[in-house]
Amino acid sequence: MTVLLREVSADEADIRLDRWLRRHYPDLTQGVIQKLCRTGQLRVDSARVEAATRLAPGQIIRIPPLPSPPPAEVVAPPPIDPKLRAEVERLILYQDAQIVVLNKPSGLPTQGGPGISRHLDGMLRALATTPADKPRLVHRLDRDTSGVIVVARSPGVAAKLAASFRSRAVQKTYWAVVKGRPVPVEGRVELALSRGDPSFSKSRAARVTVAEEGDADAAHAITDYRTLDHAARKLAWLELQPLTGRTHQLRVHCLSLGAPILGDSAYGEWRETGNTALVEGLSEQLHLHARRLSFPHPKGGTLIVEADLPPHMAETFRDLGFTAPAAAPPQWR
Repeated sequence: MTVLLREVSADEADIRLDRWLRRHYPDLTQGVIQKLCRTGQLRVDSARVEAATRLAPGQIIRIPPLPSPPPAEVVAPPPIDPKLRAEVERLILYQDAQIVVLNKPSGLPTQGGPGISRHLDGMLRALATTPADKPRLVHRLDRDTSGVIVVARSPGVAAKLAASFRSRAVQKTYWAVVKGRPVPVEGRVELALSRGDPSFSKSRAARVTVAEEGDADAAHAITDYRTLDHAARKLAWLELQPLTGRTHQLRVHCLSLGAPILGDSAYGEWRETGNTALVEGLSEQLHLHARRLSFPHPKGGTLIVEADLPPHMAETFRDLGFTAPAAAPPQWR
């Protein structure tokens, strides 16, 4: 075996070295990659690198002789179920050669996990022409949160979009129906969050709470909010814009305003009469919807995509007399 020199393509910009290697050499383990970096056998532009180094187009990767992988049985991927393909295609709000933007239904997990066999990530294979080009998740939405979610068609595009999310170049707008009416009716919540004590709620889903002074794992969190409409002082329709992306940030920040999100059984306050986030006669599903996403497109310009309300929120809007405009077609700026 000989040393190989491979050039990073434009589509692979900003991808981590270890992920680039696993894409081109899927039998390499993380341990082997780290050893090759540590011993200087793997180099980028002749320089020693770490496994987490992010690559740039045109860089030259030195690939040393690699261990031979064990012979593997070739297994053909299962055929795509036409019903699954049709189901995923109904969720598409926008697509091109680089990205797909979907309207995730409430109740559908973004990724798999213990006890989860059906999730958006697994469904994305229905959009692939080969197993290698299955679209990749770039960000997440909670299982019970509906709305706009963007996926990438290649690792390079995924890396670029992930960098945009990390740099806060992405503007996220959510709609929520909350129990109560915040005072003041618009403003900013700037409260650090930390992993909560399980006793915080009767629901195990409540994993996050407002951080106390001195909490070692406190994470800075900022949310701008504004009241778009209200039903007396009992319920309100809020527009939420998270400036940070912490787990359950919007749910905890709304609770801090004394206005838990309707249907949020995990973060509603428990009293003698039950959970304050539930209202008799209205859906018990979470009323939190990713309405709009504005983000830099990998090929240039800014793309803005909106998603209509899920059925349970649309029904609640009708019951409360809230009038929501239809989602605008995708726009470029």
